Amino acid sequence: MVKAQALFNCTACGATHRKWAGRCDACGAWNSIVEEASLVAGPGPRASRGRSIALSTLSADEAPPPRRDSGMNELDRVLGGGLVAASAILVGGDPGIGKSTLLLQAVAAFARKGLKCMYISGEEAAAQVRLRAARLGLADAPVQLGAETNLHDILSTLEAERPDLVIIDSIQTMWLDTVGSAPGSVSQVRASAHELVSFAKRRGVSVILVGHVTKEGQIAGPRVVEHMVDTVLYFEGERGHQFRILRAVKNRFGPADEIGVFEMTGNGLAEVANPSALFLSERGTPAPGSVVFAGIEGTRPMLSEIQALVAPSPLGTPRRTVVGLDSARLSTILAVLEARCGIPFAGMDVFLNVAGGIRVQEPAADLAIACALLSAREDIALPPETVVFGEISLSGALRAVSQTENRLKEAQKLGFCAALAPRLIKPASFSGIELKEMPDLAEVVGQVFGAG
Repeated sequence: MVKAQALFNCTACGATHRKWAGRCDACGAWNSIVEEASLVAGPGPRASRGRSIALSTLSADEAPPPRRDSGMNELDRVLGGGLVAASAILVGGDPGIGKSTLLLQAVAAFARKGLKCMYISGEEAAAQVRLRAARLGLADAPVQLGAETNLHDILSTLEAERPDLVIIDSIQTMWLDTVGSAPGSVSQVRASAHELVSFAKRRGVSVILVGHVTKEGQIAGPRVVEHMVDTVLYFEGERGHQFRILRAVKNRFGPADEIGVFEMTGNGLAEVANPSALFLSERGTPAPGSVVFAGIEGTRPMLSEIQALVAPSPLGTPRRTVVGLDSARLSTILAVLEARCGIPFAGMDVFLNVAGGIRVQEPAADLAIACALLSAREDIALPPETVVFGEISLSGALRAVSQTENRLKEAQKLGFCAALAPRLIKPASFSGIELKEMPDLAEVVGQVFGAG
């Protein structure tokens, strides 16, 4: 016997509650619990015993999964070398950032490589997708197009057509008539994602799902969807800049934190083969507060410019404005500069920005942030041929970071001849670039800026 039972699910994390509450106990979100009907099995016949599954050892010799490249090198890099058959990929990003444009270009590229591709839109009519394809010059690509939100109809079509790749835009618009809730709800998103991922594994079809994001930047719906899929990609960028970053935060077939860089143009998204050169192309005469950071994004070394501005504040509480970096990290570095180096920033507004609209997340940017703040405060510009990287501890010591050699090679390739960095754990020699090793932040303040 099957009966309906009222359950309460959190729209932020998907946790299930027996009764309504104003705050979710699992994730702490307020006003995120909604009532949804769920079918619960009553007393019935005893379940039969399951069958034994086939087991193997860890040393089983199996060939790696075959990959198909799209010809879009930046996309293939983020996917780990190409598209894997029977894989499920979730792509999220802010509204209007270019997710549909990216995936339309991607599915056209795969179709021109010989894959049978299908694009299912639940947000736009087929005519709207055709208009975008014509604007991007993709009207001649052999892509099958459909506009539908009923998942049963979509799965029946996929069973009949058997494509190699299908795009679902977006998972929040899909609905199953067997689930008694509105499209976009936790139950509908979870059930729809499960059906599509199961179909991908069962039929060997690669499925790419588009996901909406919340105001906090996380993919909307239950987090279990991110666990279901093989790869989770975020499409990032600032609306005021033309650069877009495709970042892998989960990848079962390649490295996580890998990025692909694109530039938004009138003809769609163009690949950026050398992002370091592009991000530094508009850097003119070095000014106080400007520092070049040698970072690593995934497996790729990438140089970016960190800019700081320090000015007297007329307010009782000085402003701290951060773009492209973690604001909590800025507060920590300001505290270390004041407590360990005697450099106060009280009564001063601090503005910090990463040029080009990209976002820097690794701790190796600590020293570059500190140098930009000191340069702006003391009105002293660093030498134009110097790059900076290193992690700062709470004691003020500089900690070595990984892939130092790759960072220096990228800097040397772009014409930099000096680097300010922590002391290396293992001595090494780098030809063509002078490495200035510093033990702690106080040494940087004294030697480079003559402050303290």
